[in-house]
Amino acid sequence: MTFRTALLFGAAVLSGLTLAPEFPVAGGNYGVIAEAHAEPAPASSTDPKVSHAETYKLLTLFGSIFDLVRANYVDPVSDRELITNALNGMLSGLDPHSSYMTEKQYADMQVQTTGKFGGLGLEVQGEDGHVRVVSPIDGTPAWRAGIKPGDYIVAIDGHNIDGSPLNDAVEKMRGKPDTKITLTLIRAKTPKPVIVTLTREIIHIEAIKSALYDKTGYIRIPQFTEDTSEELHKAYDDLVRKAGGKLTGGLVLDLRNDPGGLLTQAIDVASAFISNGEIVSTRARHPKDSQRWDAKGHDMTDGLPIVVLINGGSASASEIVSGALQDHHRAVLIGTKSFGKGSVQTIMPIPGNGAVRLTTARYYTPSGRSIQGLGIVPDVTVKESREEPAFSIREADLSHILKNQGGNQTKPPQRSDLPALASKLPEEPPANWPAFDMTKPTTDFQLQEGLRLVRTMAGVSAPDPVAALPAAPAPAPVSDKTTPAKNEAPHH
Repeated sequence: MTFRTALLFGAAVLSGLTLAPEFPVAGGNYGVIAEAHAEPAPASSTDPKVSHAETYKLLTLFGSIFDLVRANYVDPVSDRELITNALNGMLSGLDPHSSYMTEKQYADMQVQTTGKFGGLGLEVQGEDGHVRVVSPIDGTPAWRAGIKPGDYIVAIDGHNIDGSPLNDAVEKMRGKPDTKITLTLIRAKTPKPVIVTLTREIIHIEAIKSALYDKTGYIRIPQFTEDTSEELHKAYDDLVRKAGGKLTGGLVLDLRNDPGGLLTQAIDVASAFISNGEIVSTRARHPKDSQRWDAKGHDMTDGLPIVVLINGGSASASEIVSGALQDHHRAVLIGTKSFGKGSVQTIMPIPGNGAVRLTTARYYTPSGRSIQGLGIVPDVTVKESREEPAFSIREADLSHILKNQGGNQTKPPQRSDLPALASKLPEEPPANWPAFDMTKPTTDFQLQEGLRLVRTMAGVSAPDPVAALPAAPAPAPVSDKTTPAKNEAPHH
């Protein structure tokens, strides 16, 4: 039986907004539409010792419990709701990324892959009954309100949602544009709950952000939507034009907090910088369903030095791109370890009844490594701050994740081509580094160190951003004499 499907490579869920492929629930990771064949499942379960008779016995058990709940639950509940809950339980019990979507959720997902949808602009994920922020989307209400990766949403409009299904929380965050919503957040190292009031709006995901820093190009990809590759080429051409014909200071590609997106776009983006060789491969249960995608033969930058920024919010499609560039020694990766989602989901529509989002394969970088549960380790570790990041949960921390298997290695390939400066970059900002302000790139320590490294790779002057800081205030002089504090008796 042939299904119209979507291959997904995402890690989170887009909150406030819609259910999309490549994330767990509502928005932030998509898939590429492709033809796939669904093989009939074996008559027995995964355990070959389980017979047909045992399967029928278990189905009879299901029917008995269904009737019991329908007849005795404290409130009336529809058959559709019971079956939908059962389907969700069956799929979510397999791994964190498989799920059942109702017709409405499936329609919402299809809308989101266009990069336009309604809501708050949050990527969220469910974990043990909690709703955790993966990342806010650039330029959205959530981003402007200062919501941070790692925040936990515990209440919506004053009503507790802890323990509620993720789908329910997402549904509550959706609403008509220009309507208000109040979120209560729990944030690491913040003693009191953080309460923010936002105004819902139509979310237009910016495919690309770009800037020119003294002939060094900067391109940020917030998510991989259907326009990403096209907008990437436009942004690069525009940067070259503004730089007078050549980016003599190299290029910084920012994939931080990028939760993923369309597989086709990840392949096209990687191919924009790699002229030949493998980009990514997938291995499925049935060998005939395994695939490999190669570069398309043209590096639009003609070998320009590249630095890629990643962190714990970089997942799925962004890991495919960064892994390919790292394996081909085409770029130097700076930042912190990525999320570690190395599985592929396929969307299988069920006409008239929504769709199933099912994990069907693992993906592998060009060197044959699986990053499932491990993530991409940067070539140079540079933290965004001196404190432990709020975003500390990764794929490996989720319940019943897919095992890492089938790869020929787990570590990135050895690099002998790193510039000498790479070993000298500080792992964290100095104590007097200014507090991060999203409107001031000079406060972004990872970006500044990335610019410094790529300029060195390009053979141009690369001043040390730390050396440009104002001198730290001298410590107060220490005296061997002490003065008793007011209202305090001297010690004898």
